[in-house]
Amino acid sequence: MADNRVVEGRMVTPEKLAELIEGERVMDAEAIEDADRECPECGGNVLSVGYMPSVTEFVTGYKCQDCEWRDTDR
Repeated sequence: MADNRVVEGRMVTPEKLAELIEGERVMDAEAIEDADRECPECGGNVLSVGYMPSVTEFVTGYKCQDCEWRDTDR
């Protein structure tokens, strides 16, 4: 099942999207979903992905499909 999405003109997997948000490799990532909100910087579509940066932590990350904006629920 391919959950790949286009982000900033590149096709990314859930793991790659989580890496873009986190800035480093993650242990595991869930499917990419639409976050139902607009990017505060460019007004583009925002995607969300749940991921585990470590064994003890679960984070929901948000990434604009059109620009470099990113955020987490930390």
